[in-house]
Amino acid sequence: MRKHLRIVEDHRADKGLRIANYFIDLIIFYIVYFVIIGILLAISPSFNGFVSNMSTITDRLLLIVSYILYSFLIETLTGGQSIGKLITGTKVIMIDGTKPTVGNFFVRNCIRGIIIIDQLSFLGDNGFHDNWSDTRVIKVKNYIAEKQAKDDINSLGAKENL
Repeated sequence: MRKHLRIVEDHRADKGLRIANYFIDLIIFYIVYFVIIGILLAISPSFNGFVSNMSTITDRLLLIVSYILYSFLIETLTGGQSIGKLITGTKVIMIDGTKPTVGNFFVRNCIRGIIIIDQLSFLGDNGFHDNWSDTRVIKVKNYIAEKQAKDDINSLGAKENL
């Protein structure tokens, strides 16, 4: 069981930032998705046949799996910042203030992709994907400033090794 740090909870991103993250990331995802599909259609006749014979359900499943994979890769490669989070100055961290592992990012993004209503569940306290993966989206600048101030206070009076 992870320890909830108050500093993490105090610097959670508000709902407006979370919605901005979602829509920015969704727009970027669709641009990337359609560019990749367009390239594959242009260079592969067999892919063209696959797409033209695809059912609506298969199309939706491809879209969901692509979204999960895209979100997982972006957050994993950037250490918790999707493009939307980078633009809004927010980041994913664990509730104990540590950096999420690849497994944490995987769980977080699978939940976000599989549970349909999760897309807007963060309008409550936290999204399902945050609660079930023990992650939070925080305002980076404010979090780092307070963490640094607390670290400075804690180091006062500590003996320096010369």
